[in-house]
Amino acid sequence: MPLVAGVDTSTQSCKVVVCDAETGEVVRQGRATHPDGTEVAPAHWWHALQSALAEAGGLDDVAAVSVGGQQHGMVALDEKGEVVRDALLWNDTRSAAAAAELVSELGPDHWAAVTGSVPVASYTVTKLRWLRDAEPTHASRVAAVALPHDWVSWRLAGYGPAADSPLGPDLAALATDRSDASGTGYFDATTNTYDRDLLVRALGHDVVLPRVASPAEVIGTVYGTACPIGPGAGDNAAAALGLGLGVGDVSLSLGTSGVVAAVTAVQSHDRSGLVSGFADATGHFLPLACTLNAARVLDAAAELLDVDLDELSDLALSAPSGAGGLVLVPYLEGERTPNLPDATGSLHGLRLETASRAYLARAFVEGLLCGQADGLAALESQGLVATRVLLVGGAAKSRAVREIAPRVLGVPVVVPSPGEYVALGAARQAAWVLAGTAEPPSWRRAEEEHYDGAIDQALRSRYASARSSFLARP
Repeated sequence: MPLVAGVDTSTQSCKVVVCDAETGEVVRQGRATHPDGTEVAPAHWWHALQSALAEAGGLDDVAAVSVGGQQHGMVALDEKGEVVRDALLWNDTRSAAAAAELVSELGPDHWAAVTGSVPVASYTVTKLRWLRDAEPTHASRVAAVALPHDWVSWRLAGYGPAADSPLGPDLAALATDRSDASGTGYFDATTNTYDRDLLVRALGHDVVLPRVASPAEVIGTVYGTACPIGPGAGDNAAAALGLGLGVGDVSLSLGTSGVVAAVTAVQSHDRSGLVSGFADATGHFLPLACTLNAARVLDAAAELLDVDLDELSDLALSAPSGAGGLVLVPYLEGERTPNLPDATGSLHGLRLETASRAYLARAFVEGLLCGQADGLAALESQGLVATRVLLVGGAAKSRAVREIAPRVLGVPVVVPSPGEYVALGAARQAAWVLAGTAEPPSWRRAEEEHYDGAIDQALRSRYASARSSFLARP
């Protein structure tokens, strides 16, 4: 029984799963935390990986490994392989003004046509512009730019600063995959090439960029062993691979934010910026829309009603569909889809008969899901035809969310059993590298719950009306 390992070097922690290469069954796993903050010294990722690997039993009996990780993070290296400054993570918003400048200079149509996305503060290209303007001395030292998963894979193969690695600072050995490259803001996932003009526009000079490997290519071996390293993937693409998404499938991840992503055969080019035209880990594309308000909407409702999340779910299910006309527009932390960073939430249709805990609970759950339906609609505006939605993330644990979702989203909903799907996707990619086949292995699917039901058009219409009146405010 050959074993493969998948790594998820995420914002908050490093997770490792070791799986049966033929079935995908997890046989052991490990975890270690990352520091808080929106900028992090990459050495912390390396030390966390060592701890997580040790807890997972190491790699001595593992036949292949691959690394998935948080997208967009800027890892700037000098010619000696040293990190120039702490990495800026995807959630570091100091580059918001830089993003606006870059979009203004070329126009949203150009960015969408060339890269599939219009830059926002999370993208690497905006962080490089910020570095050029805010820290020019640091910017002048940059000889290579990597992403978090690229850098971890590079270190795993034995490369890095001369004083801290056996193979030294070979920048040409850096490698990535097209899914993570597609989130930089200077990569064309249709032609699979970097746009160096965009890179130079941002940073001010050209640098070494990681070679973009094919989906199942070996990019190196774990130092001191014959264990091949796969190309890895960005976290959303790795999760899609771990979930087994195919063309037409949609994943909806309800964590702190809501992420709607779909596997498609054609890249999206959304000039509005609502849809990011990313690539997936198999050679297809992964258009993605993000909403800022997801699981914490439920937390707010539970706090307001002085109940726990299970009690909130029971309350919501005790009220009728549509909550008697009570509608929550859930922009409690601003919103990205639509782009309203300074927005606040809004409650509509409150009457004496709906001023109850059950109706309020129902309105909060339906408002959360209507916000995600906006994300799904953004993907559909780019030509997606959704056949089902796979619901994952913390808020998917709510029975009310699971049961109400089909009536709001308008498509069948599948809820896989909880799992570390980014790490599982990386492990599945490692098994693919090991097998050397044209397609990734067909692993046994996780246990699933299925939910169906006709869409409540009246509810959706009331929400659209409430949202429109909200958007019309000065």
